[in-house]
Amino acid sequence: MQTRTLGTSGPAVSALGLGAMGMSGAYGAADRGESLATVHAALDAGVTLIDTGDFYAMGHNELLLAEALRGRDRDSYVLSVKFGMLSGPTPGPAGQDGRPEAVKNFLAYSLTRLGTDHIDVYRPARLDPAVPIEETVGAVKEMIDAGYVRHLGLSEVDAATVRRAHAVHPVADLQIEYSLISRAVEAEVLPALRELGIGLTAYGVLGRGLISGHWSAERAAPGDHRVHSPRFATGNVEHNLALVEALRRVAGAKGCTVAQLALAWVAAQGRDIVPLVGARTRARLAEALPAAGLELTADDLAAIERAVPAGSARGDRYPAAFMSQLGVGN
Repeated sequence: MQTRTLGTSGPAVSALGLGAMGMSGAYGAADRGESLATVHAALDAGVTLIDTGDFYAMGHNELLLAEALRGRDRDSYVLSVKFGMLSGPTPGPAGQDGRPEAVKNFLAYSLTRLGTDHIDVYRPARLDPAVPIEETVGAVKEMIDAGYVRHLGLSEVDAATVRRAHAVHPVADLQIEYSLISRAVEAEVLPALRELGIGLTAYGVLGRGLISGHWSAERAAPGDHRVHSPRFATGNVEHNLALVEALRRVAGAKGCTVAQLALAWVAAQGRDIVPLVGARTRARLAEALPAAGLELTADDLAAIERAVPAGSARGDRYPAAFMSQLGVGN
């Protein structure tokens, strides 16, 4: 497994990271044993970056990872944790909490659930509009100074917010959606990150499975939130799957799968970018891993661009209730 560095101030990590959200019911019920085996397989393959959120099934994901990581050398993996998203017994967004006292409270719970004495990269999941980012970041800085956190990260904020946060404490990376069908970061955010020496960890690199080459609405499991996503909605999904078929022809000529090609495209956008693979089975992980070594030529990149031009996807990347929380659009 090749490695990349999260910006100029962050840690060295594997060229592909593992996003664990899907192991806690976001895409329908997940098999606990298979989830644990998938984490183990990723670590054994050289994946060192593991991403979670304290709100993924209200702590379930952190507890699952604690079990999966038990007995592993703590220096052999890098934990990225998002915090601040609020929920309640009834599913649905309930806002964010970026107050300094809340930051420290969230951190205490994460340290306990994960069974560790530090988080490698700690980041607010979304911007709290009621709390200046300087205050939220200042609290993370205090926890860095105290040894409970190693690096500051951000998630889903615009370039101006990145600059304000970075002025308080160096930001290692911004986690944000980036894929062939989600390229809004290219206009302002990515240039700002590169100017400041900040890395990018890209989630949604397969469009939540839409451009994986495997999506079928008939296979959606009960509880799979994708059936409510605009890009998966009737009238949009048919158009988007036509893009996938165009991409499949490029992948066939390259001798790889659609998923591998889509992952490799994100990785090819710069060595300061680390794609997160949301695999929740060993089979999907095994398919994704070869993308780390897949070299794309200029001709390959041009063919991919023709198949899936920027802005060609239909539908927002989140339902309307979530879009207002994002620093950039589609």
